Amino acid sequence: MLETLICACFTLLPDYLFRRYGQGKRIGHEITFFTMWYELRWGLVTCFMATTTVITLLFYFHPSTTSVASYFRTVTILPQAGGRVDEVYIINNQVVQAGDKIFRLDASSQQAAVDAAQRKVEEVEASIEISDSQITAAQAAVDQAQAAYDLVEADYKRNKELLDRNSPAANPAEVDRQASRLQEREGQLDAANANLEAVQENIEILLPAQKASAEATLEQAQAELDKTLVVAGVTGRVEQFNLQVGDFVSPVLRPAGILVPTESGHQRFQAGFNQLAAGVLKPGMVAEMGCLAKPYQIIPMIVVAVQDVIPSGQFRPSDRLLDPQNNVQPGSITAFLEPLYKDGIGHLPPGSTCIANAYTSNYELLESGDVSGGRRIFLHVIDTIGVVHAAGLRLRMLLLPVTTLVFSGSH
Repeated sequence: MLETLICACFTLLPDYLFRRYGQGKRIGHEITFFTMWYELRWGLVTCFMATTTVITLLFYFHPSTTSVASYFRTVTILPQAGGRVDEVYIINNQVVQAGDKIFRLDASSQQAAVDAAQRKVEEVEASIEISDSQITAAQAAVDQAQAAYDLVEADYKRNKELLDRNSPAANPAEVDRQASRLQEREGQLDAANANLEAVQENIEILLPAQKASAEATLEQAQAELDKTLVVAGVTGRVEQFNLQVGDFVSPVLRPAGILVPTESGHQRFQAGFNQLAAGVLKPGMVAEMGCLAKPYQIIPMIVVAVQDVIPSGQFRPSDRLLDPQNNVQPGSITAFLEPLYKDGIGHLPPGSTCIANAYTSNYELLESGDVSGGRRIFLHVIDTIGVVHAAGLRLRMLLLPVTTLVFSGSH
C-alpha cells in the first residue's frame, strides 16, 4: 500500500494534474470511474510498473519474514532409574538453582548395598591393621630358624674340620648326622623366609588390591544411591510438576515435570526468510523486529549468523529412495538475530511470535568511491526504499492489536 501511494505521487498525480489544469478535464465530468482508465492510462500504467519494480527491489534487497521465534530448550525432569517417590522438595512453578534437590526415590535397597560395601572396606582395613603382628611373627620365625641353622652349622664345621685332620676325636657318623641336621635347618630357614615374603606380599599387594576392590564396590553402591536423588542441572523454573510422595516415576514411561532454563531463548531469535534472500542475507546486517507480545515496540536487531543449509534438504537414511518432487515446502533460509543494543529486548517471553525486516546497507561501498555513476544511483535507491519497508513495519505493529483482536477473531 505504501509503495503504491509513493509511486502514485510521481506517476498518477502528475498525469491527473496535467489532465485537470492542462486539458481542463474535471473529476465527475470528463474524468469518471468509467473514463479514468483511459484518461489516466499513462499514469496508471506507469504507477503499476513503478510499484511492481519498487516492491520487487524492496523485498529482495530488504527481505521480510513473519516466521520469527525465540526457541528455548526444556529439560525433562527424570530419574536415572525408575522408582517410587519418597520425598519431594519443591512445588510447581518454583525457581530452582543448579544443584537444588527436586525429589528423592525410595533408596532402601541402595542404602543396604552401601552399608554392605562399607563393612567390606572396614574388614579389609582391619586385616591391614593386624598384618603388622603377622609380619612380626614371621620375622621372629625367620630369626629362630637362622639361629638354629647357625648353631648346627658351627657344630658341623668343627667336627668336619677334626675329621679332615684325621683326629681321633672325630666321629664320621656324627659328622654325617650333623650334615643332615644342617640341611634340615636350612630347609626350615627357607620356609621361614618364604613365609615372611608371603606375609609381606599379602600386606603390600593383596590387601591393597582387596581394599581398592572394596572401595570401588562402595563407590558403585554410592553412585546407585545418588541416582535416587534428582537435582536440578541448570537454573530455571519448574513447570508441569505435580509429583506426590508414593508416585512411581520412570525414565521411559513417566517423567516428573519440565525445567525451563532461565537464560534459554532470551537473547537470540531464529528467523526464516525466503530462499530468494540467500544472496542478500549476510552476518552484520541490521534488522528490525516487532513481536505480538509487544505490539507497539520496534526492536533493533542484528544478523549474527546465517545457517548454511536449508532444512527442506534434510533426510534420514531408510529403505526408500528420496524423490525430490515430494519436497512440497521449499524451505527457508534461517538467520539468527540478536539485539543490536544491550537489554534491547527487555522482558520478552521466550517463544514469542514476531515479524522482522532485514535491511541491506551499501554505505561502505558508496563511501569507497569504487562504483560507477549509474550503479551509485541504483545503490542510493536501494538504501532509500528501505525507509518504506521500515515505515510499513511500524504501521503493521501499530495496527496489530486491531487486526489480531478484531478482524482475526483471536481473543
